[in-house]
This record gives sequence, structure tokens and C-alpha cells, in this order.
Amino acid sequence: MEVEVGAPLPSAALAVLDFWLGHWSVRRRDGGHAGTDLVERVLDGYAILEHWRSAAGEEGKSLFYFDRSADTWKQAWVIDGYVKEKRLVLAEPGRIRFEGLAYVDGAAFPDRTTLTALADGEIGQLIQHSLDGGSTWTTSFDAIYSPLA
Repeated sequence: MEVEVGAPLPSAALAVLDFWLGHWSVRRRDGGHAGTDLVERVLDGYAILEHWRSAAGEEGKSLFYFDRSADTWKQAWVIDGYVKEKRLVLAEPGRIRFEGLAYVDGAAFPDRTTLTALADGEIGQLIQHSLDGGSTWTTSFDAIYSPLA
């Protein structure tokens, strides 16, 4: 997609993450409370800011932004001294996936996050990582996001 510098993006490009916007109570698929998450549109819709707080009180921040030069959404996530950098690799109605690298204690390894719209306005989030270059994937986090009233 070609755009002029300063020209607004098509609304469809900016709407990819709309289904995830909101204030959420997060529970692990095994039923345990995982935390809360606030996901909000910022900077006229060209970025999405995520404010995570785990049940143990840990905080994480994620910035999703539309990279015009790459014509895609990217993510930078920071929590407790480690960083993840990912890019959008799948966008279907109600389902998106970001893939990239996690950087932990001097090591870098593949990491991916899939968000899926579920019934009753809930969202499923599956985070996986690979320690063998992407041949096999291990689940790091599997949770359900329910809207907070």
C-alpha cells in the first residue's frame, strides 16, 4: 500500500486491533486469576497502548504502532527487564498474530502472540515461544480476557 507522507491511513489498516480495545479481567485457561489489562487507542489511532498488571502486581507496557515504511503493525513489549519485539503476521476478522523475538538475559528466541475474539465479547490470548528456532512451540501464557464493567 502506498501512502503520501502525512496522508491518513485507510481505516481498515487502523482497525486491526479494535476488537482488543478495552479494560479486561484476565484469567488463565486453568481458571486462575492472571491480572488486568487496559488496551487503549492513542495518537489518533496510529498506536495502541497496553497497560498490564499481573495478579502479583507486576506491570508491563506494550506499544503497538503502525509502521508506514513496512506497511504493518509492530509491537514493543517491556516487563521486568525483558523486551519483546514483534510484527503482525496474520490478520483475519477477530484473529491476529504477532511474531518476533523475546530478549531475556542476553538471549533472543522466537515468540508469538495470537489474539482471538471469543463469544460474549471475550478474547483468547495465546503466547508461545520456541527454543529451537521455531521448529516447536511451548505455551508461555494461555488466558481469557473478559470485559470489566
